[in-house]
Amino acid sequence: MNFPENLKYTESHEWVKVDGDVVTIGITDYAQEELGDVVFVDIPEARAVDAEEAFGSIEAVKTVSDLIAPVAGTITEINPALEGSPEIVNSDPYGEGWMVKMTIENADALSDLLDAEKYKSLIGK
Repeated sequence: MNFPENLKYTESHEWVKVDGDVVTIGITDYAQEELGDVVFVDIPEARAVDAEEAFGSIEAVKTVSDLIAPVAGTITEINPALEGSPEIVNSDPYGEGWMVKMTIENADALSDLLDAEKYKSLIGK
């Protein structure tokens, strides 16, 4: 399993790539493996979200799971590739399989997220 060191992680298995006050969010390699084959990603609209709020859902053959915002902010972009090819979440979770980009309200909130080592400990890897 891959856990890039340059990303932040959440206990609900999202990853966060920080670029100034914009973050890109997706699900971790561990999460996509646990879900199995992803068949649908539902992110209804770009909008303001609170930290810990569900901003969409991801459906796999086995189950449906909420996508949880790791920090408060405004979703500015939804990955258009997911509509026609949700399976890219399985093949490239940290690249082409990203979910949303958002402008964050408070950069200090990023310090509450996990680094790669703490995330690996959380999942027992």
